[in-house]
Amino acid sequence: MSTPTPVEPGHDAVVEKDALDSVVHLMPIVLPIVGGVLMLMLASIAVFLA
Repeated sequence: MSTPTPVEPGHDAVVEKDALDSVVHLMPIVLPIVGGVLMLMLASIAVFLA
């Protein structure tokens, strides 16, 4: 995803932490919760306007 930095032969490779990789494992938890909140908000708006 990101451009790797060149590594000199005498130094250890530094592992870069990608921002996307740190968030991906939370998606199965976050997406259903956000979807439920969005449905409740839309339903409350529909009931309020009816």
